[in-house]
Amino acid sequence: MGVKAVIAKSFERIHRSNLVGMGIIPLCFKSGEDADTLGLTSHESYIIDLPSKISEIKPGQDINVTTDTGNSFTCTLRFDTEVELAYFDHGDILPYAIRNLIKE
Repeated sequence: MGVKAVIAKSFERIHRSNLVGMGIIPLCFKSGEDADTLGLTSHESYIIDLPSKISEIKPGQDINVTTDTGNSFTCTLRFDTEVELAYFDHGDILPYAIRNLIKE
């Protein structure tokens, strides 16, 4: 469907985990911020400043997000474990699992 990331105030554990398993980047607004306080309408395009090397991505790090309207804000990256980063690196959980099966 083309969804690359979801930005929310918070996630239930299973929903966040499911996003990661589908290769979607889960991001949380910083405390006290949300779409309303930042003036977001959901009609913007977003540029997520994620490091290009997976080794530079750390669970829970801050990520800069910029909209095509010039609005800029910081979110918390909600990859919570190194395993989730591995899923993301492979595209999602299915290619990760298949590649591990092929190695065996």
